[in-house]
Amino acid sequence: MNVLVLNAGSSSVKCQLYAMEGDVRVLARCRVERIGSDTALFVVETPQEERTRVLEVLDHTSAVRHVLHALAGVLQDGARIDAVGHRVVHGGELFSESVRITDAVIVQIKKLYDLAPLHNPAHVSGIRAIEANLPDVPQVAVFDTAFHHTLPEHAYRYAIPSVLYYRHKVRKYGFHGISHMYVSRRIAALLGRAEERVRIVSCHLGNGASVAAIAGGRSIDTSMGMTPLEGLMMGTRSGDIDAAIVPFVMAKEELSASEVQSMLNKHSGLLAVSGVSGDMREIVARRDSGDAAAVLAFEMFVYRLRKYIGAYAVAMDGVDAIVFTAGIGEHAHAVRAAVCARMTVLGVQLDEHANTQTTPLERCISTPQSRVAVWVVPTNEERVIADETYALVREGC
Repeated sequence: MNVLVLNAGSSSVKCQLYAMEGDVRVLARCRVERIGSDTALFVVETPQEERTRVLEVLDHTSAVRHVLHALAGVLQDGARIDAVGHRVVHGGELFSESVRITDAVIVQIKKLYDLAPLHNPAHVSGIRAIEANLPDVPQVAVFDTAFHHTLPEHAYRYAIPSVLYYRHKVRKYGFHGISHMYVSRRIAALLGRAEERVRIVSCHLGNGASVAAIAGGRSIDTSMGMTPLEGLMMGTRSGDIDAAIVPFVMAKEELSASEVQSMLNKHSGLLAVSGVSGDMREIVARRDSGDAAAVLAFEMFVYRLRKYIGAYAVAMDGVDAIVFTAGIGEHAHAVRAAVCARMTVLGVQLDEHANTQTTPLERCISTPQSRVAVWVVPTNEERVIADETYALVREGC
């Protein structure tokens, strides 16, 4: 079975084509950027080559058409795309697991537009584009929030009037669930233990960043909330702040709700504190050259991350493994070293040589004497989506 994994954004489509039988392998990767223009970037990568073109792509339907035409040249001997799996950011309380897509499912996803106005409409566009181009191929929705559906009520509820939860579902949902799911399953395998016997703090650190406490294969808490703004300091997001700051700043600066939303999501975090960049690579380089603002940005990021790790270790009554993943987590050894340097209370001992190496990508970076295993595990959200799609489609055959 060949499964196409598709992630549709507001002006982009990214996809990977998997051959699922036998040794699972990626046959091709494609991406279309700047959808809606006559200068869209179209890239196709196979194990043999990479091709790039600039062309007119006015909507998601035509973007998917270009992708499918390119993939037709990759598939051989009458092979075809047998199923399509979609990443869908927000499943709200409606979806606790991956589902086969039907008209009823699309209606439900649309009901969640208020919770993910930038993402869910784009995902529906991707689903409709596949319907237009591959009308008889089954589709599956894999929700980024679903993994966190196991949060207990005391973890997902906010201490605000209950009517806001019952009327509007104001609560913590969590994100990066597909990544946290992959990492938790992978680390259990690497440790040679059943998922039910492992307590993990999973640190997904990219431009967006979140931490999850995973005990017995279930997410019991996570740092992002009703939206991806809550939690860690990020590239351009503020993370946790005193809620009273919002009306205070709105009044003092005469800002509208949309303007303060933009400030907190796009003009805060590492970018705001450093004054120059939300990219951790540039922050580290400037910190190493003595830039005081970069030093502060780095220290704030590390300090807040360390606090969450400590809190989640207590929440699980101990921790067996701390895992770093995504762009910063996988590549910023300075961040990992700084975080682990102040966790001796947990018995963490970092292997400095292993931490600074770049190969293998997946590796243990703690010493044999460390009471907590510390790992770098590259995430693979596309593989999770492919596996979920394959399982659901085969189940329905």
